[in-house]
Amino acid sequence: LQQCFTDITDFYSKICAAGAMPLSVGGDHSISFPILRAVAAERPVGMVHIDAHTDTSDHEFGHKFTHGTPFRRALEEGFLDPKRTIQIGIRGAQNSEESWLGSEDAGIRVMYMEEFTSLGVEATIDEVRRVVGQGPTYISFDIDSIDPAFAPGTGTPEIGGMTPIQAQALIRGLAGLNLIGGDVVEVSPPFDPTGNTALVGATMLYEIACILADAVAREKRS
Repeated sequence: LQQCFTDITDFYSKICAAGAMPLSVGGDHSISFPILRAVAAERPVGMVHIDAHTDTSDHEFGHKFTHGTPFRRALEEGFLDPKRTIQIGIRGAQNSEESWLGSEDAGIRVMYMEEFTSLGVEATIDEVRRVVGQGPTYISFDIDSIDPAFAPGTGTPEIGGMTPIQAQALIRGLAGLNLIGGDVVEVSPPFDPTGNTALVGATMLYEIACILADAVAREKRS
């Protein structure tokens, strides 16, 4: 696994050196760690993390590098700025106390699903902009942020999630941020016999691609 992470970081370092903006598809959420290590090589970055889980546990299943630990490792290595990171849609019994505290103790802004529902999409977008500011920002979208009624094909589904239209509106509202890359992770084809989850994941990937393209266009005009 460590060699895989090294290979991923090396590959993405070449992408960044070429001036391209990476957009990636998982795989589980552990891939975000070596990608972030590449895109944040010059300075810590902020992050908009849309997920049912914080993924800031120290260990999971007895291991330090899993789909539940990538952002704890990123914080430890110093390439994720917790003060410019917001996690949206967090919910469910598969979050441990350790994972919640891993985010909150680090100073990450955690928006649980109840708060997202109460605020609505527009106010959530305002809060995202307040937290991340105009510094370099990465987007990480876990498909389990979506309610399993719409996207059941994932390894850790949690009821009470976002609808696809809420997620689309949220992503579109990130246009104008200083974006440097993104990913969509945790689609699991064996659990997706109807293909609905893949369709939702592909649509979110497209939405992120659109706002990344807008970020590139704005940079070229400036």
